[in-house]
Amino acid sequence: MQPTACPEPAEGAQAVGQRVERPASPERGERRHNPMNKKILLLFLLLALSNLFAADHQWVLKQSTLTYHVSHPLHQSEGVSHAARGKGICHEGQCDFLIAVPVKTFDSGDSNRDLHMIQVTRGAEYPMVTVRTRLPESASASAAVKADIEIQFAGQTAHYQQVSFELVTQGSETRITGTIPATLTDFKIDPPSLLTMPVKNEIPVRVEMTWSPQ
Repeated sequence: MQPTACPEPAEGAQAVGQRVERPASPERGERRHNPMNKKILLLFLLLALSNLFAADHQWVLKQSTLTYHVSHPLHQSEGVSHAARGKGICHEGQCDFLIAVPVKTFDSGDSNRDLHMIQVTRGAEYPMVTVRTRLPESASASAAVKADIEIQFAGQTAHYQQVSFELVTQGSETRITGTIPATLTDFKIDPPSLLTMPVKNEIPVRVEMTWSPQ
């Protein structure tokens, strides 16, 4: 049964004794949805829908460690994230993989450095790093594979051809390791400076991922 709406009070006046309905305050402890999680979910939903009727089988990313390395004349630093999520959809001998990781999840051990990294990479405007690649389904039985990689980061898209990865299969899980030879200029990022000296252009990204069939 629908509640009956109370009549509105006359303009400029309120009836004596009339009860005014006020919007209910949000309940304490109400869960707020993280917009970052929504973006990640949307990426994988789009991939799943595009292959819904074609997939022979799927892979899911179980564990990951992504590490970028920055070199400066005075010091070296690394940022690590374990927050990547990924999915692979296989059909007719080919598997399409999508990996996504929030920029803000990379931790270098220095909060000021991490905040500056988000600023120079335009992380507020482009909060996600997404990686796409296609591999032959038979690659899971190999000890090594070369893959063409597409990365969207800082509002730019970069392509890396024939990146080498090593594969180790234990039981049903496959561990993939390799290094993507990324650079700052690939994504039109101005090199940050310390004491007037900029960091090097090269920012290689070490990839360690464990995949499992779903």
